[in-house]
Amino acid sequence: MPSSRSLASSLRMGALALLWGSGFLWIKLALNHGLSPTHITVTRCALGTAVLLLLARRAKQHLPRSRRLWAHLAVAALFCNAIPFALFAIGEQTVDSGIAGVLNATTPLWSLLIGFFLGTDRGLHPLRLTGLFLGFAGVLLIFAPWHQEGLASWGALTLLAAAASYAIAFAYMARHLTTHGAPLAVSAAQLLTATAWSTLALPAGGSLGDIDATAVLAVTTLGIFATGITFYLNYRMIAEEGPTSAATVGYLLPVVSVALGALILDEQIGLRVIVGMAVVLTGVALSRKKPQPKPEQQATAPVAPAPATGR
Repeated sequence: MPSSRSLASSLRMGALALLWGSGFLWIKLALNHGLSPTHITVTRCALGTAVLLLLARRAKQHLPRSRRLWAHLAVAALFCNAIPFALFAIGEQTVDSGIAGVLNATTPLWSLLIGFFLGTDRGLHPLRLTGLFLGFAGVLLIFAPWHQEGLASWGALTLLAAAASYAIAFAYMARHLTTHGAPLAVSAAQLLTATAWSTLALPAGGSLGDIDATAVLAVTTLGIFATGITFYLNYRMIAEEGPTSAATVGYLLPVVSVALGALILDEQIGLRVIVGMAVVLTGVALSRKKPQPKPEQQATAPVAPAPATGR
């Protein structure tokens, strides 16, 4: 029988996966009911910022004052929020929400490629290399460009570009932002900067169409729950259970997005797409494997200092 602690952990992980994975559903609903990708992106960032500012104030954390840190946040906000949020909304104009969630799962594969070419991740041993090829083979299976009815389109490529943008941001943030304290305040500052970036695109976003209550509800839920609250829950999970548990949630997002798309939007998910999703997730799992050090390396390796807490 599971302990109360493991049950609480599972519930927290399930809630985070449901909220995060539902984001693709809310984007699709907002698009279908009159909102443009630009308006969705700006509103999402602004509402997420408001949630994190309130949580940061409750935790007595203050926005950073360092100009250098704000400069790093501007880069992170562009690649981790403004660009991918907009690209996902653009891509979902022609691609189902479930497929969008599956393609989002390719982010670790892009991270591995970027790390290899930048020289920050040379541990591309055969198992991880297999995962890399397997993951992108799964993407190819989902696209099925050899079929006339395949999913290959500019919208699908836009979604892949969004996943790659996340990978660029994570590499940058790991180098410049993970050592700073007050994570809620720093996250709020990042989303605040993303709001500013997104607002610059409003003139090109066109005028608001005939929106209805569904569009308002969808974008509000997207901003408050699927953006602001998920930032907070992810921070809590990392702080209490470590980054490995938090990373595990990423494997659940495609399942959530595909299930919600099929149940609520009646999106048709064929066998090829299901198999492709399984191949992608298997590839991602293999790509995250670290090689086990040999016994003689363990015996001679120096003892590493305890890692600093926080993110």
